[in-house]
Amino acid sequence: MAGVTASGTSGDRPLRPLRVLIVDDDALVRAGLSMMLDGVHGISVVGEAADGAEVPEAADRHAPDVVLMDLRMPRVDGITATRGLRRRDPAPEVIVLTTFDTDENILHALRAGASGFLLKDTPPAQIVDAVRHVASGEPILSPRITRRLMDRAATQAGAYERARTALGRLSPREGDVVVAIAEGRSNAEIGAALFMSVATVKAHVSSILTKLDLDNRTQIALLAHDAGLA
Repeated sequence: MAGVTASGTSGDRPLRPLRVLIVDDDALVRAGLSMMLDGVHGISVVGEAADGAEVPEAADRHAPDVVLMDLRMPRVDGITATRGLRRRDPAPEVIVLTTFDTDENILHALRAGASGFLLKDTPPAQIVDAVRHVASGEPILSPRITRRLMDRAATQAGAYERARTALGRLSPREGDVVVAIAEGRSNAEIGAALFMSVATVKAHVSSILTKLDLDNRTQIALLAHDAGLA
């Protein structure tokens, strides 16, 4: 969520904590994540849901910045719930947190708009880090998952042609930004490499998302890899 940080101040006004919603059908997992995150400065667990079917009401009630989302739940799965969340305005960022790391699950979650994909055995400090990063617009994927995902996407029939056609709608400068995003660079790193301010980088990223009808930087990276640009 742009403009929201987990700590610090804006001028003399303290910034509010990041609001986190936990969605998992295992009560022990929800309790463990809640205890872990609520003990971290600048993060507040504002609600829990036991199934994807409960997510719309929970999102209405708690207005989360970040949602930790399980994949497999009895009634409505995490992919469907993520897709619904990303259609909201404003839309919370979603981190899928699961024990199932198949290529299909990873790809479907990111296509649905998730900004991160972590396994449930991820160390607590890395989960905290992921919450903070996705809240500030930076996607979170482990290098192992990223490589598998990109290899999978690149082999899908017609992916190359569709990606090239889509990227053809961008300006040359926006194309440079797309390549840098696919390389995993932050806004500051892109600005330094392309000799532009961070504000200009953010404006280009926003324009790219709008032109390509995408939700986040991870989907930009997927498209770049489909097109063979990274």
